[in-house]
Amino acid sequence: MYCITEEQIEYILNDIRRNGVEMEDLQLNLLDHICCIIEQELKEEDGFESCYKKTVRRFYKTELQEIEAEAILLLTYKNYYTMKRSMIVSGAVSAAAFIAGSFFKLMHWPGASTLFFTAIYTFGLVFLPLLGLLKMKDNVSSRTKTLVAIGCLIGILYTMSSLWGVEHWPGRSWLLFGTIAVTMFVFIPVYFFTGIRRPENKLNTIVVSVLLVAATSLLFLMMRVKPSLPVQMYAYIQSEELLKNMQHHVKETGIAEEPAVADINNACDQLKAAILKYDIGQTTIPSNYAQTKFFMFERDMDFRSNTEAYTLLMQLKEKVNKYNTSRQNKIPINNSILDATADKMSLYTNFSVLSTLTQMQMFLANEEISTAHTSLAKN
Repeated sequence: MYCITEEQIEYILNDIRRNGVEMEDLQLNLLDHICCIIEQELKEEDGFESCYKKTVRRFYKTELQEIEAEAILLLTYKNYYTMKRSMIVSGAVSAAAFIAGSFFKLMHWPGASTLFFTAIYTFGLVFLPLLGLLKMKDNVSSRTKTLVAIGCLIGILYTMSSLWGVEHWPGRSWLLFGTIAVTMFVFIPVYFFTGIRRPENKLNTIVVSVLLVAATSLLFLMMRVKPSLPVQMYAYIQSEELLKNMQHHVKETGIAEEPAVADINNACDQLKAAILKYDIGQTTIPSNYAQTKFFMFERDMDFRSNTEAYTLLMQLKEKVNKYNTSRQNKIPINNSILDATADKMSLYTNFSVLSTLTQMQMFLANEEISTAHTSLAKN
């Protein structure tokens, strides 16, 4: 085995320093590794310098200084690889949840909403922040870091505005409008003026900037600028007022309400109260809704989350079926929530269910009014 001399050790150490490695511990570790390799591989007939050059090339790809940069990165960001693995896992989970949620929604299977929630939250609140942090650590330029931070923020805002839109939560339009404004007047200008200064990226920067402006403008064109009015809510309130008038007219006839009809009316009122309580936190829509600008938005019914409403619906269905078996004029339930199987109930919205219940009560009130008029005619 070759025995390296003190002069050769000094030569290696000085060369390591000349190549930009400034950390003393790293210098000594490199020196130790290189000396061990040379002593094992250098033959008597080979030259020391040629063997040293071959050996030192094993420690870098471009220059020896990059090994110090890697060491600093590992020391500064101890959780770098953990964050990278978490980013990959969260990205895979969100992508799988998006694909599965889309398939479940297409097949009208239960669980689509849960999958979409998982996908949106994982993508927007885990994957994008981790991606932004890792990209900022990989870049030295402050402008590039600023661009990455703004881009990730915009991605998070777009994700959250999509969630707000799907759930019909208040403030969705303002959130989307703000995201579009930040994209158009902050992100795109910063991206354009950052990339245009580099000749090699000039054409690519211009093309991408044009595409970003076009995509953002198209998104703005599809956005509702005028405030959206909950038309379904107003239609339901008008039907409720008409029902109250009909029920008041029934009371004026003086005919006692049949027990079966009273049971169905009571079950309908309880189910409507359960749906409203789940949606707005109270059992009735405020009477002064016009003055308070109260809005209730249409959404898909999720009876798995509202077990009280599901129990009341099953009880009402049983009472309606019992009523229809003993009457010639049956309550029309075709193509309604009362005619739907368990796997198809998610196709109905809160207002479609509320309207079905009100129309059912109006049918019963009309039947009682007709019966009262027939009795009066006979007398």
